[in-house]
Amino acid sequence: MRGLLIVDVQNDFCEGGALGVDGGTAVAEGISEWLRGHSDDYAAILASRDWHNADEDNQGHFAAAGAEPDFVNTWPVHCVAGTPGAEYHPDLELGTVTHHITKGQGKPAYSLFEGISPDGQSAADILSDAGVESLDVVGIATDYCVRASALDAKKAGFQVRVLTDLVAAVAESSAATTLEELRQAGVTLERSH
Repeated sequence: MRGLLIVDVQNDFCEGGALGVDGGTAVAEGISEWLRGHSDDYAAILASRDWHNADEDNQGHFAAAGAEPDFVNTWPVHCVAGTPGAEYHPDLELGTVTHHITKGQGKPAYSLFEGISPDGQSAADILSDAGVESLDVVGIATDYCVRASALDAKKAGFQVRVLTDLVAAVAESSAATTLEELRQAGVTLERSH
């Protein structure tokens, strides 16, 4: 059985957002198009969102007031729970998503596997319960949360494929390095069409 991980397709990670990446909106549209033709291919479809606490720095994930973020370990405030920036991008169609995962509540979290569903289930348990053995990974950003999610999926024993035209990166240089790292880790890299 195959599952799909849709990683962090949120307003703050798309154009105009607090940490917007070029191509974020196109990724939202492309994933929706993919789902229209392929949602029946998946035993489980998990969509994750960064869901940070508003009243704290989330264990240093948000740069301190007055400090410049380093865009490696510290970031501008983004994806605060309950704000428009934390919502899914409006072009991402959610009708076939079977499970919603939130991550980063009070701490840094890059991988979808670090999050939980509203009823407290881990992604690994959800996928196991659905009989999933292989995963497709799509979303934002290639060089951060998609990377972490794909590597964690591989470590958890799944066959993993990243659909390279349904991801967007923070930077082209780190995207290329990341894709090579994923390939060397045994992740399959393919276009959706």
